[in-house]
Amino acid sequence: MIKLNVHNETSRLRAVVLGTAVSNGPTPKIEEAYDPKSLEHIKAGTYPVEKDMVAEMEAFNKVFEKYNVKVYRPKVFEDYNQIFTRDIAFVIEDKLFKSNILPDREKEIEAIQYVLDQIDPNKIIVASDDVHFEGGDVMLWNNHIFVGTYKGEDYKDLITARTNMKGVNFIKNLFPNKIVKEFDLVKSNTIANENALHLDCCFQPVGKDKAIIHKEGFRDENDYHYLVDLFGKENMFHINKDEMYQMFSNIFSISEEVVVSEKNFTRLNDWLRAQGFTVEEIPYAEISKQEGLLRCSTLPLIRD
Repeated sequence: MIKLNVHNETSRLRAVVLGTAVSNGPTPKIEEAYDPKSLEHIKAGTYPVEKDMVAEMEAFNKVFEKYNVKVYRPKVFEDYNQIFTRDIAFVIEDKLFKSNILPDREKEIEAIQYVLDQIDPNKIIVASDDVHFEGGDVMLWNNHIFVGTYKGEDYKDLITARTNMKGVNFIKNLFPNKIVKEFDLVKSNTIANENALHLDCCFQPVGKDKAIIHKEGFRDENDYHYLVDLFGKENMFHINKDEMYQMFSNIFSISEEVVVSEKNFTRLNDWLRAQGFTVEEIPYAEISKQEGLLRCSTLPLIRD
């Protein structure tokens, strides 16, 4: 049995589901794109190819091996994108939440059924169809649960809006002793550098008291100030629009001391090292063309 345990983003990782790029399928058609960044690369003819993405994910896997992390991989379905396991489920404390994913992606959950079979069924939470959340929008910070959402009237028209207020309230009701704080995010179906697809596209804690943040990712400036007050401005690495587009805030913590980051994120990686972190640099620029990066490709099951 897998005994789930996740209370924050940075405690020592022991078990994780890492997505797979094997048999990722052909380049999608324009009308099949789920996000503006993929759309941009489909139109430009620069959409990533399978062998490059497989190599990037293997580099990530090798870092997990180095740190003795138990890694589960999805069962491979032919010609199917299974990279972003963070979207399909997430763990809060000892419970695993299944996301109500976009209908085209339902097989992604089936691909990790063998993992779910090792979890106490009473610890697997499934919400009704009108309750939307994805793991990229849910972030644990000890007594806080941060949740990205979108409060605009046009929610249903935005394929980039993945977590609704029903999703936020569902989590609030299950964790009455936690501070569940939602953040209204900037969304765009068509302009990638003006779209915070998930909360982890514009914010993420690192270490014990640090964070990466993109101020313009928040529709309400008060939400940004809430985080600045909580972490302290001097503990925050501010990223600009282009860095958000490149996914600087979507790195991944193996522990409070060790961070996995994209090798081209020089400004960020230098800052992390200056703060005392060990930075494991890997290539992940091809996968980032699908508007997801390191955090998106992982579903942590156990952290100390």
